[in-house]
Amino acid sequence: MGKSPIYSIIRSSINALLPVFARVETHGLENLPRTGGYITAANHAGRIELPLVYYLLDRDDIILLVAEKYRKYGIIRWLVKQLDALWLDRFASDFHALRNALGRLKAGGVLVISPEGTRSRSGTLIPGKPGSSYLASKSGVPVIPVAAIGTEDSRVKEQVKRFQRPHIKVYVGQPFYIPPLIRGNREVQLQEHTDEIMCRIAVMLPESKRGVYADHPRLIELLQDNGEVPETVSLLVEE
Repeated sequence: MGKSPIYSIIRSSINALLPVFARVETHGLENLPRTGGYITAANHAGRIELPLVYYLLDRDDIILLVAEKYRKYGIIRWLVKQLDALWLDRFASDFHALRNALGRLKAGGVLVISPEGTRSRSGTLIPGKPGSSYLASKSGVPVIPVAAIGTEDSRVKEQVKRFQRPHIKVYVGQPFYIPPLIRGNREVQLQEHTDEIMCRIAVMLPESKRGVYADHPRLIELLQDNGEVPETVSLLVEE
């Protein structure tokens, strides 16, 4: 959209206030393209990740998908409108939202998405959903995995109560591509591609945060490529 004064005020406020509220440590920001469309796929553990998006991405064409359940809150409806975000029904095949996101991706926008579809209450990875892999395969744009550490709602609240600045670490991985879907077994393909995205996020997280992907064969491959030996593999070797 043509950026409104309100949009600019929101971004300026985030850029000014977030560094005061939290200490943000970043790694791999150079992996984010300055122009062109791409998808950032990240874990989702806390609400602070929303302002973090606008703090880290110096782009005016950010695409956000917001769960329909928040539409009942007036302030969030207003915020969604100002940020030009898209409402998404997570419990149905919301082709309208996906088509809009796909069109904006192909036009060069940046889609910020959590494949998990919702916040993880435990702070560990939960199963990813196929929306991100579907959009990546259809758009042909690169996927950039992002891992955020220290953003859990419970952790942030506890630190704020103690008058401590939350220490947030953000790791940005290398871009990669999801191949186009071929005829037949679309669900199997989407699941494989979703697992690929999630494992590329998991490899940048501490072992305790990898959740349901901790023992995934693809994650083990990625760890070994990085010269790491997962504890589960190490134990098998010792036996």
